[in-house]
Amino acid sequence: MIAKSPRGVRLAVAAAIAAGVGCSPEQRSLSVGTPATELRSAPQPAVTPQESGTTVRFYAVSPVNAKVVWASGNLGTFARTLDGGQTWVSRVMPGAEALQFRDVEAVSKDVAYLLSAGVGEDSRIFKTVDGGDHWTEQIRNTDSNGFWDCFAFWTPRRGILMGDSVNNRFPIHRTTDGQRWVDIGDRLPRAQDGEGAFAASGTCAATQGGSNAWLATGAAAVARILRTTDGGNTWRSSATPIQPQGTPTSGNVSVDFRDARRGIVGGGDVAAAGPQMNVARSRDGGATWTLTTPTPYEGAVFGITYTRNHREDDAEDGDDDDDGGDQALRRVVATGPGGAAWSPDEGKSWNLLAGITNCWAVAFATQRTGWLGCGAGRIFRIDF
Repeated sequence: MIAKSPRGVRLAVAAAIAAGVGCSPEQRSLSVGTPATELRSAPQPAVTPQESGTTVRFYAVSPVNAKVVWASGNLGTFARTLDGGQTWVSRVMPGAEALQFRDVEAVSKDVAYLLSAGVGEDSRIFKTVDGGDHWTEQIRNTDSNGFWDCFAFWTPRRGILMGDSVNNRFPIHRTTDGQRWVDIGDRLPRAQDGEGAFAASGTCAATQGGSNAWLATGAAAVARILRTTDGGNTWRSSATPIQPQGTPTSGNVSVDFRDARRGIVGGGDVAAAGPQMNVARSRDGGATWTLTTPTPYEGAVFGITYTRNHREDDAEDGDDDDDGGDQALRRVVATGPGGAAWSPDEGKSWNLLAGITNCWAVAFATQRTGWLGCGAGRIFRIDF
């Protein structure tokens, strides 16, 4: 039975899409069409399937470099490759078999953080320093109404955790030492009724530089971006034009910034198919947003990223023109249940990645090499 409160509906939908029913298999296999978009003729990247060693869904991917990549998935599963994906080793954390690892943040071949998302105590953060042989639980959500969605890091020891609002307050946590997580929710704007994030791909939070961060929200009347420029001490909010929004299953899902000013957000209705206005762009640090061309696949964007390694220092390109700067800096890849696509110009035009469906997560190790995390244990390497 689905609860009738906005939060109850949203949690029920989260459970449904966790089981892979956000879109039916029939919807995922149908031709996605080209909703009001011009597909740019461009050399397509090489997309190579890789053997993961598991059949569970992967929710998140986190490359350290072009050789070392971590992924996280359902049923307590995490995976790692040390050779660029030629071989993956998938494992289940003992005692965590019922948890959904919705996000992973990799630091090195030995050090990584895992976030499990779920209601109440199912939301937890773990850390390993020995390549996944042993994990230490750092924090567990003790609020029975709480639900954690994703996290992001500025450095190996400084990170921010996004969670759904409870009683119109965001229980955002921050770590400054890579060990202890402190609630800083009182520093954020008041949440709208039911407002939260979507634990779809581990990318509802983004960091850049030493102190900039953005949190993507939905499931409320207005889809917003919450932003800080001082490491979480102070916050501002802004609305985005992503459509649909205004329901418990719609809004912003994934956000990324390539420098302090230029960013992109993807979203829509995570429980619906059909064409959606699912991508928007900012040129002022997230203060204002403008819709771009929607992706050539239908449905919501679950994961969107610039093709870059998020652990490297971000360099300003020094050009304020929409079309200025190094083209590789403006390249974006988006994915969701309905398909995957890439844009050479931050969403002005798109190129469909043919045959790729039901992938939720995408992340890059370099401007040329990245990975898609998908259902049924599928992992794809992308090389531009």
